[in-house]
Amino acid sequence: MGVMRLGIVAFFFLACTPREAAVPPSDPQHIPGAAEDTAAIPEPVPDPVAAAAPQPKAHGHLVSGSDPQEGRLNSRPHAGHPSAQAKGMHKLGLGGERDGLVFLPTAYDPSRPTPMVVLLHGAGRDADRIMGSFRDRAEAQGIILLAPESRATTWDIVIQHKFGDDVAFIDRALAMAFDRWNIDPSRVAIAGFSDGASYALSLGLTNGDLFGQILAFSPGFAAPGLVTGTPRVFISHGTHDRVLPINGASRRMVPILESTGYDVRYKEFDGDHEIPPNVLDAAFTWLQTGR
Repeated sequence: MGVMRLGIVAFFFLACTPREAAVPPSDPQHIPGAAEDTAAIPEPVPDPVAAAAPQPKAHGHLVSGSDPQEGRLNSRPHAGHPSAQAKGMHKLGLGGERDGLVFLPTAYDPSRPTPMVVLLHGAGRDADRIMGSFRDRAEAQGIILLAPESRATTWDIVIQHKFGDDVAFIDRALAMAFDRWNIDPSRVAIAGFSDGASYALSLGLTNGDLFGQILAFSPGFAAPGLVTGTPRVFISHGTHDRVLPINGASRRMVPILESTGYDVRYKEFDGDHEIPPNVLDAAFTWLQTGR
């Protein structure tokens, strides 16, 4: 990725920073992790991504900071001695009160490289809430899910306006996963919803040499450091989203991502701040087939 492209991307992320706080909806929102895919769950705290959106400083090809190592993840899949840990859901065991979960599908075979998705929750949520229906689809497709939790109520770049402790914790979770399980290095993806989607874009574009795919469900912004690699991108957004209105978010981000050479699959749907089951199905199909 050349300097010109990086400069264009820097402009894009400054331009797409939400300008004013979104008014939280008066009705319950649909979020992943409910008992049913379409169950309505009250959102007691408005997603702070618009109210506390980062105001990054541009430094040529950098947006979220002047340090080229900002937001960089060091852990990588490697050959080793894959663990025979029991299948299903397990705690990460890394972070005390706020920790995270990992899901191993029934089909996991330590002798075969397996795809993995890093899954990031929304504001005020946790790993259990984001797993929800992702787990069923991961089980069907034989995908490992790694869901670390933010150190605070949401991700560092939303609160601090820069990368911080969450990057280090995610790196620890990745190191553990790569040590224990046989992960396919060509099929490591990062995904998220709402604040988690904004963070997935920010971290995914910064670490495009690790993440081959980025899935962002209803993102509000992206503020990467030095962008690397050329990950494929899936973005979805509801046309009636009252938390992160589509016109100030995905409809501004997608055209510029495409114009700077990223392969983007964009899906709008008739809905609010949510992930409808058919959108999640389309995302997992795209993850597997690229279409």
